[in-house]
Amino acid sequence: MKYGLAEYSIIFKAMSDETRLKVLTMLTRGKTCACKILEAFNFTQPTLSYHMKQLVDSGLVDATKEGKWVHYAINKERIDLINEFFIAISKIGNSMDDCREERC
Repeated sequence: MKYGLAEYSIIFKAMSDETRLKVLTMLTRGKTCACKILEAFNFTQPTLSYHMKQLVDSGLVDATKEGKWVHYAINKERIDLINEFFIAISKIGNSMDDCREERC
């Protein structure tokens, strides 16, 4: 694993909220202005800022200020890192199969 478990914990905490998962899904279509994200939800701009801060701080999303608006995009490298984490865990899980077959 490239990072320690504390780093992964921050990522998974950011992903543990349904609203943030919806935002991540929106961002799979490409770079999106905060104003467009806000239009898709029934909450205030400060609430959006809170959620986006969680996603940006976790490294899942990159933010770029353009004029008075902020544009957000998925950080593909971070998503790849999560995939690597699950691949590593799945390899660990394979060793447990050996234990179930009484080879431990």
